[in-house]
Amino acid sequence: MEYITDLRDYNSDRPCVVTLGKFDGVHRGHRKLIRRVHALARQHGWKAAVFTFSVSPQVKMGMRPMQMLMTNAERRALLREMDVELMAECPFTQTLRSMKAEDFVRELLLARLRTKAVIVGTDFRFGKDRLGTPRLMKEMGEKLGFAVEIIPKEQFGNRDISSSYIREEISEGRMEKAEELLGYPYFVSGEIVHGRHLGHSLGFPTINQIPEPQKLLPPRGVYVSRTLVAGKKMEGVTNIGVRPTVSGSSLSVETYLFDCSMDLYGQDARVELLSWRRPEKRFDSLESLQTAIDSDIQDADQWFGKKKQARAAVSGKTEVRD
Repeated sequence: MEYITDLRDYNSDRPCVVTLGKFDGVHRGHRKLIRRVHALARQHGWKAAVFTFSVSPQVKMGMRPMQMLMTNAERRALLREMDVELMAECPFTQTLRSMKAEDFVRELLLARLRTKAVIVGTDFRFGKDRLGTPRLMKEMGEKLGFAVEIIPKEQFGNRDISSSYIREEISEGRMEKAEELLGYPYFVSGEIVHGRHLGHSLGFPTINQIPEPQKLLPPRGVYVSRTLVAGKKMEGVTNIGVRPTVSGSSLSVETYLFDCSMDLYGQDARVELLSWRRPEKRFDSLESLQTAIDSDIQDADQWFGKKKQARAAVSGKTEVRD
């Protein structure tokens, strides 16, 4: 994937079909836009491009920063996995913030990206004071010779899928619902760092990650998890919290991986949080903590077992129908 942070000195080597937005979470609604981008790119030989911002506009506008569903690095990784050819991740500078909607289209989309088509959602806004609307984009497309498609919101039940909707679910620990809205399990990614090595002494060695401050985390507690690291997928149990039993104070994501003896320090890991099981609590002794961890592992193992049985049952029914 071609990755740029400043369009002013960029000139695309071929025409682009572009979708624009914050893409926080790269959820099912965003994926609907990107699928349409890919379809047009394949049909015409255009470059499939995404335009977004490097930080939430609230930060630059002096508003209270909003915790995001994903970090910039996580968003880049997902868009790369979706075969986006060009990602423009531009800082929300004063220059960009004060640029009129018409100038944004002419100077960036047309002059720099050679845009032939724009794909946007119904709530997309752009330009100074957010005066640019999908309708204005469509009018400019008709005037300047590029196509504009306005894509209806993806829905779950009778509600539009949005980043704010997903934040609500994650904030309540409803990870299964969040996965349905996102189209993939919610995850925390980052480098595996050294912790206090308490897990080793208790017989449950863990990997530790320090989450980015802007990353939205679900409630503190224990989760069934799946970790992607070193080219492998491993089932496990994750605790999000401060480890109150051992007088911890810093927030961490600590994961016990089933049947893993590899040295993973320094590796990047993606920990998928599949199901909330219990809140974090302070135990009276390390022995009580050890017993609780053992119970958490058994619970997670049973959870995975039930999921595998359910998939096998569905697969068996499918084979019968065929």
